[in-house]
Amino acid sequence: MVRIVVVGAGKLGYSIAELLSKEAFDVVVVDQDADQLEGPKNTLDVLTIHANGASPITMNEPDIRGADILIAVTASDEVNMVACILAKKHGIAHTIARIRDMQFMGEAKEYLKENFDIDLMLNPELITAAEINRILMTPAALNVEDFAHGKVRLFETRVRRSSPFARQQLRDIELPPGVLAGMIFRDHRMIIPHGDDYLLPHDNAYFIGIPEQIEKFSQNFVQRDARRIHRVMVIGAGRAGRALATMLDGQGVEVKVIDKQHERCQRMAEKLRNGIAICGDGTDIDLLLEEGVAEADVVVCLTEDDKLNLMLALLAKHLGADKTVVRVARNEYVDLMEKVGVDVVLSARLLSASEVLAFARRGGVVSVSLLEGAKAEAVEVIMQEGAPAAGKPLMQAKLPRECLVCAYVRDGAAVIPNGESVLLPGDRVILFVQTQFAKKVMGCFKGRE
Repeated sequence: MVRIVVVGAGKLGYSIAELLSKEAFDVVVVDQDADQLEGPKNTLDVLTIHANGASPITMNEPDIRGADILIAVTASDEVNMVACILAKKHGIAHTIARIRDMQFMGEAKEYLKENFDIDLMLNPELITAAEINRILMTPAALNVEDFAHGKVRLFETRVRRSSPFARQQLRDIELPPGVLAGMIFRDHRMIIPHGDDYLLPHDNAYFIGIPEQIEKFSQNFVQRDARRIHRVMVIGAGRAGRALATMLDGQGVEVKVIDKQHERCQRMAEKLRNGIAICGDGTDIDLLLEEGVAEADVVVCLTEDDKLNLMLALLAKHLGADKTVVRVARNEYVDLMEKVGVDVVLSARLLSASEVLAFARRGGVVSVSLLEGAKAEAVEVIMQEGAPAAGKPLMQAKLPRECLVCAYVRDGAAVIPNGESVLLPGDRVILFVQTQFAKKVMGCFKGRE
């Protein structure tokens, strides 16, 4: 069994350990704070060790030395880097480190990989900012993901009561060539759709296909009065806020960033070419009105306090903002926030954990996108030689019912398959799968060991 050591039992470490333990990996969680270990010890099927994860003595522990993967996600970049160096010296083949310093992720990224033996670097704030940016650039989207080097795109949207597709059977909806209705989420249930299934108001519908066709098709879900994003207000100038504002500013979007801390605003102002940073309280109604919250196309709430983000989003809606986006730390808040009217809710922890999950699975798995609070996944996998599903029509491949092959890329061309399509070794395959059945499904695409 693959053994994975997680150094750091904070929120991100806990989420990663939870996901990996559910996949039946042998997980060891290390932290020098005994209180931090209480959560994983009492609620997860993992081994916990009270020790300093950046100590050579700890790396010599029998349950750690020679593990397959070490994931260092403490609050300190330096501790994480040291843990990865020591891990490689003690026989651990692969290492992952959380690196929060943006300079490390930019100027020194390649240097760190080459000289510090880090195989994968995680920056939750940068991952979150990039995800929000993708969503904002597709007006009707709740989520946008690209696979196979941009050859295949996933588009998630909510079906509105006024949608022309609401209450229609899928067989009656004319999907463009190169677009597939991949999944419907309704009342916390994942539905792999067939021709006689309906799209109902409030469904989360997932479509997948060739990016150009997805781009055109997505316009069907844009409200008539919706327009391209021109004005964005970002509340919170932490790492994620600064990264997002810089991205939007570079794309010609008018950005206003509000934060109480003068130093953060100063750093933000230095990064913006046309946008402005305002030192003030994001809960101050007079300030929000004065700075044009009612004219904002989107208000993005990125403070470190989940409850404050929710309050800010509801306040912005009340004052006339078109759309709200909230970043949360606690995954369990996602459903609640969507129910009370927040348009897009993102869990920074799940976004980072999905990258770790793809790395841990290996065996051809290129990427994993966790959907609907990790109840389902969109997975990109490379079909391996000798895999059970290779070389036979999909209708005969005996794939589990809990998955759907949505697309594959061969020789640089994306294809939407049907029951007669044959997958070959080397194909990049994109599929939807219920998370609880992911391990069973992945076995169909892996070669014989």
